[in-house]
Amino acid sequence: MLTEQVVLQALSAVKDPELGKDLVSLKMIRDIRIDGSDVSLEVVLTTPACPLKGEIEQACREALSRIPGVGRITLQMGWNVMASHGMTGQGGIPGIKNSVAIASGKGGVGKSTVSVNVAVALAEAGARVGLLDADIYGPSIPVMMGVRRAPDMDRDQRILPLEAHGVKLMSLGFLLPDPDTPVIWRGPMIAKALNQFLRDVVWGDLDYLLIDLPPGTGDAQLTLSQSLNISGVAIVMTPQDVAMTIASKVLVMFRQMNVPILGIIENMSTFICPACGGESQIFSHGGGRKASERLQTPFLGEIPLDLELCEGGDDGRPILVRNPRSPIADVFRRVAGNLAGRVSVEAFNSQSQVASGQPLPIITIR
Repeated sequence: MLTEQVVLQALSAVKDPELGKDLVSLKMIRDIRIDGSDVSLEVVLTTPACPLKGEIEQACREALSRIPGVGRITLQMGWNVMASHGMTGQGGIPGIKNSVAIASGKGGVGKSTVSVNVAVALAEAGARVGLLDADIYGPSIPVMMGVRRAPDMDRDQRILPLEAHGVKLMSLGFLLPDPDTPVIWRGPMIAKALNQFLRDVVWGDLDYLLIDLPPGTGDAQLTLSQSLNISGVAIVMTPQDVAMTIASKVLVMFRQMNVPILGIIENMSTFICPACGGESQIFSHGGGRKASERLQTPFLGEIPLDLELCEGGDDGRPILVRNPRSPIADVFRRVAGNLAGRVSVEAFNSQSQVASGQPLPIITIR
């Protein structure tokens, strides 16, 4: 006879490929309904952008089909984004499940372009997403997201984030009287501004808060690591060997501060000719993979240099909005999925560490 216990036993053989445990022990199977020989249920993934969604669904169908006498199988694929333990504690922000820093060793590698399009890709998948522009000296999110007005305040004089393309936004650029106004601040002012953007903005409930950091290893990175339990950081770099050397410094810095490394993203991997569709390796190729192997960190994907992608950054329409069916839009969806998958792994590891009684690492900066 087909029972709920029989269904769970069959699905206990299916593992989440990233978390390495079976779906039943991870409590990812819900709402089992049995009608004679027919069975329906929901598989609750750890992110709507899960890159292995199809693989997990197929494995579940195959496991259920091996039950003797089973009839029609109906699967619903849902999600519930797992929260990093650090974000639910003293160093977290109420309502935000995961904070993800996007960093680079130097400027000009397209870090903000990656941040914007990954944020839009996650929101498109169904996640609740915020994007904080932490580049105080060179805020670019207002232009790239097509928003050029000041935010409103609530009754408690807290800042209400602006919104575009399904993403909540905050940037110092929204508060400047003129886009050409330079920000001439010392370190303490930067630290104060970033803390205000983290704590005095009404972010609401978010699955992911992406933080677009300035390049390098300076005040913003230190402030962020001291004041927020970051879920993890992704490093953006271009393919050249010299870029790999510089990006490595940022990665090592975050490792020293016990911030999980989510992986490396290679931007400007190749150039796609708009006329013939051919690819040219303008900035060499493969530096991101080489860096991930040398530094033993995941490789999240390669993003080509694309003319329409660049134009979208100038007119405030990210490529997933400007041309959602383009190959480059699909690339960002894959990168966003890989990044979200790594966030889930780190969230699971942090929760398991706490459940086992192990203390979380303490960041000390001298």
